[in-house]
Amino acid sequence: MFRRIIIRILLAPFSLIYGIIISLVNFSYDTGLLKASKFSVPVIGVGNLSIGGAGKTPHIEYIINILKDYINVATLSRGYKRQTKGFRLVQAADTALTVGDEPLQYRRKYPDIVVAVSESRAYAIPQIIQNYPQTQAILLDDSFQHRGVKPGLNILLTAYDTLFTDDYLLPAGRLREWRSGYRRADMIVVSKCPEDITMQDRDRILVKIQAMPYQKVFFSSYEYDYPYYFYDPEKRISLDLELEVILLSAIANTDYLFKYLEKNVHGVNEIEYADHHNFDSRDIEKIIKIYQNTKADRKIILTTEKDAMRLEMHKSLLQKLNIPVFILPAKVKFHFDGGNEFDESIKKFLLDFEV
Repeated sequence: MFRRIIIRILLAPFSLIYGIIISLVNFSYDTGLLKASKFSVPVIGVGNLSIGGAGKTPHIEYIINILKDYINVATLSRGYKRQTKGFRLVQAADTALTVGDEPLQYRRKYPDIVVAVSESRAYAIPQIIQNYPQTQAILLDDSFQHRGVKPGLNILLTAYDTLFTDDYLLPAGRLREWRSGYRRADMIVVSKCPEDITMQDRDRILVKIQAMPYQKVFFSSYEYDYPYYFYDPEKRISLDLELEVILLSAIANTDYLFKYLEKNVHGVNEIEYADHHNFDSRDIEKIIKIYQNTKADRKIILTTEKDAMRLEMHKSLLQKLNIPVFILPAKVKFHFDGGNEFDESIKKFLLDFEV
């Protein structure tokens, strides 16, 4: 703890310089010196103030599930860590290397929606509309700091255990911009809440956030479904207290998932990599060795849906060696009867949208 405080103090001057730059950029957009593009199609932005770990992907999937049976939805992501450039429509044959893990996950799970990637949202949205003029709503993935496009509805996520109110600017902390940036949000979702979150917890956080009069605050957590087999998604298993799990992860924060597994399996051995890490042959060798050396009668490798997108390139080898890899799907659940209000807020925005 003391060491962390010292490091934070040493990094504070760099955070100040970074904060000044961010303030100038935001000031330019707020005063009209820089123009944010608006479009004839409703745009919903989902993002956060911190660097990863707030659960953008499951929340975007939640919104897709609300809308996909009624209107034509598209998602637009940067395609982080992809090896391609420019605007690209995600196809079934793509890999995490060509489009990024999150867009590929959207394509795999929702084959009937449009999924695109581009470094420039302002350029990509007209391309989507031109290629798919029937598009009725566009979801921007991780868009809060990309102010070249002004979403009609801005949703800000902040994780329960790492609230933006308690954080600091990069590099001393994890914030991409000053805490005051939260005022641009129309809706704030406190994500990854404990299953047993109380009204007292909620009220304590509401006092910390101090939402503006025009903002709605929601509280969500994850519900984990039965893990499915990497090589055959129709095959599922139940987690139980006799099962040893080797958790393979390359996501921003696994604490929430780890706590869930500790309650539901015999033991957890974590193999952890940096967020969005692309697994190479050496990683796979290490993973196989750890699995083979784990002493247990019943053992599996468990990974997230996002990590599975990057693991796909090694699927044939893992299957050939009969390594049991399972994928744990997660979906969003709202607390305090907030689900209906969240859904209705999304629908109201779309119904009230005017060009």
